[in-house]
Amino acid sequence: MDTDRNHDVAIIGGGAAGLSAAVTLARSLRSVVVVDAGEPRNAPADGAHNVLGHDGIPPLELLAAGRREAAHYGAQMRHDRAVAARRHDGGFEVELAGGETLWARRLLLATGLIDQLPDVPGLRELWGKSVLHCPYCHGWEVRGQRVGVLGTSPLSVHQALMFRQLSEEVTLFAHRMPDPSDEAWAQLAALSIQVVDGTVDRLRIEDGALRAVVLEDGHEFGVDAVAVAPRFLARSDLYEQLGGTPTDQPAGAFIATDPMGRTEIPGVWAAGNSTDLGAMVAAATGAGVVAAAAINADLVADDAATAVRARIGA
Repeated sequence: MDTDRNHDVAIIGGGAAGLSAAVTLARSLRSVVVVDAGEPRNAPADGAHNVLGHDGIPPLELLAAGRREAAHYGAQMRHDRAVAARRHDGGFEVELAGGETLWARRLLLATGLIDQLPDVPGLRELWGKSVLHCPYCHGWEVRGQRVGVLGTSPLSVHQALMFRQLSEEVTLFAHRMPDPSDEAWAQLAALSIQVVDGTVDRLRIEDGALRAVVLEDGHEFGVDAVAVAPRFLARSDLYEQLGGTPTDQPAGAFIATDPMGRTEIPGVWAAGNSTDLGAMVAAATGAGVVAAAAINADLVADDAATAVRARIGA
């Protein structure tokens, strides 16, 4: 087994959080390795928004720039998938799908999440384009257009209200959501949001473009975009292998941390969408920096304690 043991920190995930952490740690002269399989969640999107100074930058271009910056300061990159993690010899061993095993003193999980979409044909095909969930990430791009909201939970009413800020033509498809409260009905009526009863069968797509929402009874409603609330599931396999338990909430499951990204497992931090299901790119970037600073401080304390023991011959 080929084991690379020369790392202070192994970062699993090379998205905004992981790469920001890599830059921060490498600038503090920490030996850092980033493991990334090259499957960013926002790859289908044309641009990443609310990124100050880079609004609308293509996601893959942003990540490529982040990798260059991290490498400039000495961080190492592994284009591979981490498949196993365990505590070993005072640190952590991480097995990669390609056969390599990494060892590091500390571990940062920036593994992101999986968007679990409702089982409606057409949603996955247009996800990140004309099928979206976040009005801050993609709302400007569909402003003034015909927006349909697929009802899946009580939060769908809130989603309809959010998109109504951006368009006067918003339709809420009740689909499988529970009946709205009296207050919600009043809000929908006051804002002229049409509510369509019935189960959605599929999205009609022509030449790669969204044309309509089609109900099971065959009725069609023309739309230019569809908003949907997925269930967000953190990629928590490694965390669970190390003994952690994801935290459930109505919107999904995440890795719980303190404000600095420390998890319940000693030596393990998490940042980005794996711990904050609603984090946009800029928030994930900031979380990566914060977690990196906390990890470096932890290593500084550990190094100082080791030096003291060596000095007194303990």
